Parts: sequence; C-alpha cells; structure tokens
Amino acid sequence: MFISIVIPTYNRKPILEKCLKALEKQQLNDDKISNYEVVLVDDGSTDGTLEWLQKNKADFPHVSSFSQNHLGPAAARNLGVTKAKGDIIIFIDSDLVVTESFLQCHANALIKGEKKLGSDRLFTYGAVINTCNFEDPTSEPYKITDFSAAYFATGNVAIARKWLEKAGLFDTSFQLYGWEDLELGVRLKQLGLTLIKCPEAMGYHWHPPFSLAQIPNLIDKEIQRGRMGVLFYQKHPTFEVRLMIQMTLLHRILWGILSLGGTLNERTLAPILQWLINQGKPQLALEIARIFLNWYNVKGVYAAYQERKESLSA
Repeated sequence: MFISIVIPTYNRKPILEKCLKALEKQQLNDDKISNYEVVLVDDGSTDGTLEWLQKNKADFPHVSSFSQNHLGPAAARNLGVTKAKGDIIIFIDSDLVVTESFLQCHANALIKGEKKLGSDRLFTYGAVINTCNFEDPTSEPYKITDFSAAYFATGNVAIARKWLEKAGLFDTSFQLYGWEDLELGVRLKQLGLTLIKCPEAMGYHWHPPFSLAQIPNLIDKEIQRGRMGVLFYQKHPTFEVRLMIQMTLLHRILWGILSLGGTLNERTLAPILQWLINQGKPQLALEIARIFLNWYNVKGVYAAYQERKESLSA
C-alpha cells in the first residue's frame, strides 16, 4: 500500500517541526508499505510555517506542502486528500508526535482487520495520548482521560481513500471549531465501515500546560463547538447526535448542577485553578475548568438551536 499522511496546520510551527521529524523516522519492517508521503496543508498560517518549511525542505523529503486561505480544517483536509497520491489516507493533527512504528502499526491493523472481517469496509483508529511535555512528548504515559469513544476522529485514523470519496469527504460548512470529523464518521458508518482499534499506532498530542490566560480562547472554542454541534444535528437529526453534542435535558441538568447554575465559572474558580497550577498540577486544573467549559458548550448549543428555530420561523 502507498500511504498519504494528510495534516492540516494553522500557526503551529514549533510543534509541527517535531511532528514532521517523527514522520521522517518511520521504520517499515516489511513489504506491506510500498512508500509514503506527508501532505501538509497550511490553512493560512501567519507564523512563517511555509517559509520555514521551504528553508528546511531538505530535512523533510517525504513532505509536500500546499496552502489555502484560512478556511478551517475540513477544507484543508479535503485539499490534502485531493493532492494525495496514496490509496490509504492517514489523518493526524499538526500537534501530534508519533512513534517510529506508527505507519507500520496502522498498515498491519488494516491488513489484519480486512482478513478478519472478510471485507475492506473498515478503518483503523490509533491511540492519542495528551501531553504538555514539549521536549519529550512521547515519554507521556497513557491516562484514563486519554480514552476516546469516538467512532471517527481525525487525530489519528487510517482509511482507504475510496471510502472518503464515496462518503463525500468533509463538509466545509463546518468552518468553526468542532464536529467536522465526527459528522463524516456518521456518513462512513452509514456505508457500513467498521472501526478497528489500533492502540499500537501511538500519537502524542501536545498542548501547552494549562494557564488562566487560555480560558477566554477555551470558552470561545466551546461556544463555537456548540454552534457547529447544531449544524451537525441539522444534518443528522438523531438522538445519538443530540447525545454527542450535549443537546439533551440531561446535559442541561448535569452541567447546570455541577456549575451551580454557572456560579462556578472562570472568575469564581480562578483562585483554586491558579493554586493548582502553582502546585504543578495544570492538568488537574484543566479538568476542574471543564465544569464551566462544558456549561458554556451546553449554553452555546441551545443558543444556536434557538437562533436557528427563529430564523426558520421568520
């Protein structure tokens, strides 16, 4: 098989360098992979990503780069697929650092899965481990908070390009943060594709240690995710999608209670969050912050849903 790794990126030059270097170190142990390429799509970065890559292109012989205006990851991934040469597409994010056996593990799982199922209607989903360790991201151990129940998420997934094309690729209406990959997953599930877990294909998702300065951006992302969640539900009006986007009475009650009706928020929790950060526990601080972040998400979902109802009745 010929594998194309498609990576959208936007203003992530420091961690992108680690991402691309790891992909140049892949160890291919047998003839299951004929070759591979890395298709990088710059989504309108302003941090000199393309200039840096051009200057250092000799260090990345597998990389082909393309650019577009800032249209979001859905459009960037679609461009990457159209430019890719491979029959197998692997999606990762530009802040993911993989191990040297990453490609081989996906290839092995795809072949083994096809033999087991007697069908090629499948894709493989690797492990994603979150880390704040920029110097040595692959040293992070697996944590219970790294578990994902997603059916199709583009942080670390391998799939035959023919199924992407048959499903119709990503919906570029998802221009804000969230849901474009899971929405495509609904269409892939309708085609009868089976998810094959491949924990051996490990990727380490780096993000900076949590700080209070990040909170406004995190809140904005949750509100965006709420708006895109309503678009997701508009396309697939099922109870399963309502659960995914947290648009149920249960979620309103749950996060309303946990946040004490919004009383526990970025202002009232700031002292304890900062104390935890000072104690060297930024991840715990982030998990506590999710109390009000999820409340913002739920409120964002219902606000966007109400806006849509009003626009339809106008």
